[in-house]
Amino acid sequence: MIKDALRFLINGGIKPSERFVDMVDGDGIERHFAVDESGQHREIKPRIDRAEETLNINTLTGLLDYVHANIERIDHNLFLQVYDEKTVLLKGLLDSEGGRETLVTARAIVPQFNYEHFQGVEELIVGLQSNFVSNEDSGDRPNDRGLILKVIGNVKEETVQNTGDDGISQAVTIRSGLSSEDDVLVPNPVTLIPYRTFLEIEQPSSEFIFRMKGGPRAAIFEADGGAWRNQAIINVRDYLSEHLIEEIENGRITIIA
Repeated sequence: MIKDALRFLINGGIKPSERFVDMVDGDGIERHFAVDESGQHREIKPRIDRAEETLNINTLTGLLDYVHANIERIDHNLFLQVYDEKTVLLKGLLDSEGGRETLVTARAIVPQFNYEHFQGVEELIVGLQSNFVSNEDSGDRPNDRGLILKVIGNVKEETVQNTGDDGISQAVTIRSGLSSEDDVLVPNPVTLIPYRTFLEIEQPSSEFIFRMKGGPRAAIFEADGGAWRNQAIINVRDYLSEHLIEEIENGRITIIA
């Protein structure tokens, strides 16, 4: 329909004052065209002012500071998308071309730990102490970090190769004093609280399978099917909601998780 109308104008001769044509297409969308002296038409599209560069930060605190400052896209309605447990995106609304700009990307810096990989005792002890929430900081939540540290820190190398293993738990001999030894069952599954999301929120706990073998060497295997990720996303959403009450109530910020 639009092509036919433009062809009619071209064939009928166009005055300079008629070279800008406003029309409504079949979808009810208003469109604008310019026709030059040779009869060629070009659609005039509205200028889209999108951010060319996304602001990258690493904390939820920094993200909140940006939103509260309200110095860009002043009073525009925006979306906070909790993309995953380590990433939150601040996005604008759809523009006339169907695009959506991303103003801020908040990406958590989390320590790396080799899950499902057998490690030496010293390596695992350092990993547990530096990458997992301590018993003292976990409050009333179950946390078996201290128990695992006790087992691997005192296990006798020659006994690990002869562990009692029923497929669920393992029996190992550990040193309980200067000269005495005790046989203990390594519990499975164990509950641990690794640092896996933004540090401003409560780290989700999850179950792991703890296994040992000769060397001695030990490994931790995830055993919750990734359910902790959903909990981390919920924790991030709740934290943002708690600190953006006014912006959410007035409709400026919508949180999607």
